[in-house]
Amino acid sequence: MKRTYKRIAACVLLTLLCFAVGGLSSWLQGTSLAEWYPLLAKSPLTPPAVAFPVAWSLLYLCIGISGGLVLTSERTQPAERRGTMRLWTAQLAFNFGWSLLFFAWRNPLLGLLDIVILDLLVALYLVRTWRRRERTAAWLFAPYLVWILFATYLNGYILAANGTGF
Repeated sequence: MKRTYKRIAACVLLTLLCFAVGGLSSWLQGTSLAEWYPLLAKSPLTPPAVAFPVAWSLLYLCIGISGGLVLTSERTQPAERRGTMRLWTAQLAFNFGWSLLFFAWRNPLLGLLDIVILDLLVALYLVRTWRRRERTAAWLFAPYLVWILFATYLNGYILAANGTGF
């Protein structure tokens, strides 16, 4: 019973951390979303604006639960858990960094560099959790990987269509 409460607490706390990071990045990019982003040439595949907060809310929920499951796992050794949680923490930092680089700094080139690293970190986390038989944690990251790969395409399109000097 105590293990269950510990696992639930870890999932809740890491999910709240994800939402806090997402909320802060949203706040920091607000001006750019209103003044800069609407003026950019975007891919015809760009989803409507309302899709982004819905998608990110679901993704942050999945990311937080996945991290909580790994953090409290009894299937892996503590050193392996720490290594996987370092990947989890790094991906969250690069996730936040992308918002700063792309929106707050209005720099699609640096944003693209950041999101490619994010793609790799998320893929590594997914593979590592899968191999460690943390399958639920891995599956929870699958939609995230698909979404950020799509976001990488959107970022690249904006860079190609608008250049770097804007």
